[in-house]
Amino acid sequence: MNRDLGIARMMSAAALGVGLWVTAAGTALALGSTTDTPTCPKGQVYNSTTKQCEQQRSGALPDSDLVNYAYALAKKEKRYDEAIEVLNLMKNPKTAQALNYRGYATRHRGKLDEGIGYYQQSVRLDPHYALVREYLGEAYVLKGDLASAKYQLRKIKGICGNTECEEYEDLEKAIAGHPEDDG
Repeated sequence: MNRDLGIARMMSAAALGVGLWVTAAGTALALGSTTDTPTCPKGQVYNSTTKQCEQQRSGALPDSDLVNYAYALAKKEKRYDEAIEVLNLMKNPKTAQALNYRGYATRHRGKLDEGIGYYQQSVRLDPHYALVREYLGEAYVLKGDLASAKYQLRKIKGICGNTECEEYEDLEKAIAGHPEDDG
């Protein structure tokens, strides 16, 4: 009886551990890099439910798929114009994430001040969104406004709770003149 109770407790603990791991992994994927989203030929968008490329049209996909796909186009493929076209398909393009990615694509199209405007709108919607603060800081570096870039760096440190998050490290490198990539 004691042995059976011990085995049952071990099985319960193992099941709980697996459940927690699966939950954590799912959360990490949900919050993780959207650059894992595959890209499709021009005029198509990636449907995360069917795992296929589909014809690009308004209302065809949820906003979450569209915003992730737009970011993948911009970040991985440097297809900035297409990324903006995809963002234009969103039912609600005024989310912090959508505005951040619109700013990213716009900045990389050479419209720095317009990109900063989108970043600032995103920050107003979600002041604790570290990635937009990184990109806003990088834009300030490009403008030569290091004081504003360093302000964003301090805000990221407060959001992350330390200096060991990717957003902090990437902006710190940009300020130092050693960006990891063309981020």
